Order: sequence, then C-alpha cells, then structure tokens
Amino acid sequence: MVVTRFAPSPTGYLHIGGLRTALFSYLWAKKNNGKFVLRIEDTDKARNSQEATDAILKAFEWLGLKHDGEITYQSQRGDIYTLYIKQLLDEGKAYRCYMSKEELSKLRETQMANKERTKYNGKYRDFDGTPPADIEPVIRIKAPLSGEIIVRDGVKGDICFQAEDILDDFVIARSDGAPTYNFVVAIDDYLMGINEVIRGDDHLSNTPKQIVIYEALGFSIPNFYHVPMIHNSAGKKLSKRDGATDVMAYKEMGYKPEALLNFLVRLGWSYGDQEIFNMDEMQELFNPKDINKSASIYSVEKLDWLNAHYIKNSSNNELAELLTEYDLILTSHDKKEILLDAIKDRAKNLKEMAQMTKEILNTPKSYDEKAVKKAFKGESITILNAFGAKLSLSESCHLPTDYHNLMQEIVDEMGIGFGKIGMPLRVALLGKMGGPGIDVVMAVIGKDETILRIANAITAHS
Repeated sequence: MVVTRFAPSPTGYLHIGGLRTALFSYLWAKKNNGKFVLRIEDTDKARNSQEATDAILKAFEWLGLKHDGEITYQSQRGDIYTLYIKQLLDEGKAYRCYMSKEELSKLRETQMANKERTKYNGKYRDFDGTPPADIEPVIRIKAPLSGEIIVRDGVKGDICFQAEDILDDFVIARSDGAPTYNFVVAIDDYLMGINEVIRGDDHLSNTPKQIVIYEALGFSIPNFYHVPMIHNSAGKKLSKRDGATDVMAYKEMGYKPEALLNFLVRLGWSYGDQEIFNMDEMQELFNPKDINKSASIYSVEKLDWLNAHYIKNSSNNELAELLTEYDLILTSHDKKEILLDAIKDRAKNLKEMAQMTKEILNTPKSYDEKAVKKAFKGESITILNAFGAKLSLSESCHLPTDYHNLMQEIVDEMGIGFGKIGMPLRVALLGKMGGPGIDVVMAVIGKDETILRIANAITAHS
C-alpha cells in the first residue's frame, strides 16, 4: 500500500510551495487507495507557533485535503527517538563527541583558510580515552568515509553522491539530548510506514544523510520524488510579492479552493494539453514520475483564468453562500439568479465579484469625472428625464427584457442611437462606465431605485 505524508514545520505560514507538495502526496496516495498522513514537525521549541499549526490545519480544511488517521506531532515522540539513539550507541554506529564549540569553530576556520570543505574531522569517532569533564557531548553517527550514496529519485533519476564529498559524522542528537531534523525524519517515516516521499528538491541535500540513518538502523528506504521549485516569471525564487504567501490569503483574495488546487497540480505536472482538472481527474491521472525535471513558473494570470472558470461554472446558490464572507447577503434576494448570472461571467475572483455586486445594489455616492464628462453632454439630461418619466408610468418592468424594450421605445421616439441613452443611464445607475448590461442592473435594483438614481444623477449634473 502506498503511504505518503506531508510534514510541515509550524514555524510560519503554509505557502503554496508546501501546499503543492501536500497535494502531490495526497493525490498519489488516493490514486493507489493508500494513506496520506499529516505530521507536524514541531521539535524546534524556540520557533514553533501554535498559530502556525492552526493555520496549516485550517488550510487543509478549506481545501478539502483530508489526512488519514490522527495527526502526528514530533514533540510528543521524544522517548522513541531516545531509544533509537541508544540503539545506535550500543551497536557502535554512533558515538559521543566532546568537541567544544570553540574547537569546532577553530577547525572550520582552518579548513576555510586552507580552502577545504568544512567538516567535522572525526576526532572522537574511535575515542577510548577519558572525556573532558566540562563538555556535554553531542551524538554523532558514524557515516561512511568513502564510497557512493545513490539516491534513486522518481523525478530526477539516480543521483550519485560521493560520501567523502558530502558527509561527515553529522550530529543526530544535540548536547541537550534533542534529536536533529534528519534523524527524526528518518525514524518517523519508517515507523509511520511512509514508503513514498514527495518533497521539494531543496531537501535533496538531506537525503544522503537520511539514507545513512536508514541503513544504520536496518530500515527499508522509501521511494523519493524531489520536486523542482516554483519560480517567478523572471526565473527566480518565488517571493511573497510574487505569490509565496499564506495559503489562507488566497481565500481572502477570493480564490476558490478547486481553482487553487487545479493551478498547483499544473505547476510541474501535466497531462497532454489538458488544463482543467477536477479532483477525481487529478487522482486518476497524477503520477509523480511525470513531474517535470525543471522548475515551474508561477503565473497569476493563469490562476485568475482558472478561478474565473470555476466561478462561472458554480451554481448561484453556492456563490451566494460564498459571498456572505464579503458582507454580502444574497441568499434570499428575489433577483439573485439574474444578478449572479450577469456578474459571474465578469469576475476573476469572489472578492471582485462582491465588489461588482455592491456597486449594483448600492446607490452611487459619487460619479466618475471622466465618465460624467463623456456621458453627460448634449441632450443627455433630456433623454434621462424622458426615460425616467416613461418608467414611472410603466407597470410591467420586471425582467431585463422589459427594461430593454422601454429603452428601445425612447430610442425610437427620439430618433437617437442606443449609446445616447445607454451611456448617461449607465453612469446614473452605477456612477461609472463598465459593468454588466444596464437592463440587468435595472431589473435587479427595481423600478423605484432606478427612478431614484436617475433623479439623483440629473440633480447632480444639471
């Protein structure tokens, strides 16, 4: 059975690079009827944040990425790590190192001066003398001093590391007994049955060390897939300005979860020319072996396009429910269907959709100067007066077609082009150019509000 994991450190927000890793891991597990587990790597007590942990869980809930089983917290597993450190010490595969921080710093300075790779020199690897009394030792693992370590990677292929070039006897437990990152990751992945590890290729340098730990403990080595990073349009590391922000900020900006997931699955993976994927299709088609070997490029235009697609294809009931988060109550509005049908074809995100809707529902408090200058000239006031008078006498204006027909009557009676009534009426209704059809606007706000807005505009610009 395929078992994958997502293992964030709660030291900051969950950004989209981490979310993509979680998505890939989730899809691969579900495709194979396996398990996707969540592990919170919270051993760094100085930097951990409960707020960050809560944000990670909230993001998973919003996106519908359900993990299997209970969440594992590394901070609760100290006794397990201690047992394995003791095992390695008892088997002579690890040892206590009494080198002081000052001595280690001096060693590195000398190596740097000699243009050598900085590394621990193995002073206490086979030490059998009397240890210094004033030093609390760290625990180091006996790493291979020569030979090759091969990482068999499902994305990049086999990667060969020369042990003498990348390894020294690295620390697996600090002087206070706290285990180090690479040690606990290897322990937990094995004990949790993780056999497929999908993660960013910024972790590739950790993998040889973790393999050393697996082999020292006689653990089976999982399959690795190191995913290239997400870059901005300039080909550089994604910054907060580019979009590497808190995942929940995307919700606040008005993105739908299915749009964000669709966007992320296409960052580094493809299936022919297909761009739109629902969750069932992602689970059926995704394979980490098809992940691109090169970095993917983040494009907000692509994300907006996808989000607009999902908004356009959402039911009006769903949209009305989502828009409540933007102080907009439409669930019982009698023209909800007409309104949302007109708006959802124009909006890139829910926040923009809410703003457009409020511009229709709220009487304008001001008028765009450029729009006024363009629309209110010649006989525009006369035309608006004529339309307002005709509307006040009408008892059959309910649908957009009713209002459109009334406008057509004015056009025919006054012998004018449609733009002569359309432009000033649009500015009177919305305070600006742009927006959905004005017949739709009038149908939504109703006859009385339409007459009021026309009167306000005439008063303001006569």
